[in-house]
Amino acid sequence: MVVNKMKASEIRSLSVDELQSKLVDLKKDLFMLRMQHATNHLDNPTKISAVRRDIARVKTVLREKQN
Repeated sequence: MVVNKMKASEIRSLSVDELQSKLVDLKKDLFMLRMQHATNHLDNPTKISAVRRDIARVKTVLREKQN
């Protein structure tokens, strides 16, 4: 699991189907990070907030493309 901050321009270039699959992947990553944090195996807790922001970016772009 590699956590990279995605730029809004990168997210906007994806199709709706790609965005939805990316959202599923990000939610899985967030779950795994939370589990690691709960068991004290997470090296950098700021990864959780970075993934949450990426999820918010993807959801925002999905909403924009739906309208």
